[in-house]
Amino acid sequence: MTTDKFSNKFLNNQISQENAQEILKKLQFNAQGLIPAIAQDCNTGKVLMLAWMNQESIAKSIASGYATYFSRSRKNLWQKGLTSGNSQKIVNIFADCDYDCILLSVEQEGCACHTGSENCFFNKIL
Repeated sequence: MTTDKFSNKFLNNQISQENAQEILKKLQFNAQGLIPAIAQDCNTGKVLMLAWMNQESIAKSIASGYATYFSRSRKNLWQKGLTSGNSQKIVNIFADCDYDCILLSVEQEGCACHTGSENCFFNKIL
């Protein structure tokens, strides 16, 4: 078995490259080729933000170890924190039970929200 960045990331978290590839193949993208991605602080469990990913952004995130998302408005990839410094180092990536949403467990550097807030969920409804 050859080892590369992809293999090492998953082997360190007790999952084989083959099992990770099988899970990635099961992901259910919408008609635009996107899947919702929730970022959660790995230390506190707080939900930080919701963004969108495509296959390319998932691959870049796995390869770099930092969250890369797809901007629906700009129609391109963006690595969280590349310009702001508020990066998200990936600790784990999980798929939900239906494979139509993913969860990124991250080490958040700085604030997660573009407004300067710790997270994007501060508009309380109930």
